[in-house]
Amino acid sequence: MADLSMEYGADLNIGPTGDLLLTDVPELTEQRVLRRLLTNQGDYIWHLTYGAGLGQFVGQPGASAAIAAVARSQMSLEASVALTPAPSVIASVNADSSVSLAIGYTDSTTGSTAVVTFSM
Repeated sequence: MADLSMEYGADLNIGPTGDLLLTDVPELTEQRVLRRLLTNQGDYIWHLTYGAGLGQFVGQPGASAAIAAVARSQMSLEASVALTPAPSVIASVNADSSVSLAIGYTDSTTGSTAVVTFSM
């Protein structure tokens, strides 16, 4: 099922004809995963316990293990991510002390696998 396309922290995306851009399941699941991981608990007023709040770890040295643990637990709460096989989360510290995340998961709707990567 298509839904409106919106990247985390941005406005709704506009399509090539000037109307609102729609997104399909694989991209929609990625958008939901990023929204869950980057939303602070308490910020989503309709569900106050929603979100991992990974931004809270910015500037904390040696937090890669904690970041991976929080991301892993939140991935199991996302309905669009299959529980089997379990999502994989790899957190690594970069030379500039930022943390890169690589999260592999299976989309529960399509059964396809995907990887989301980002640095913080």
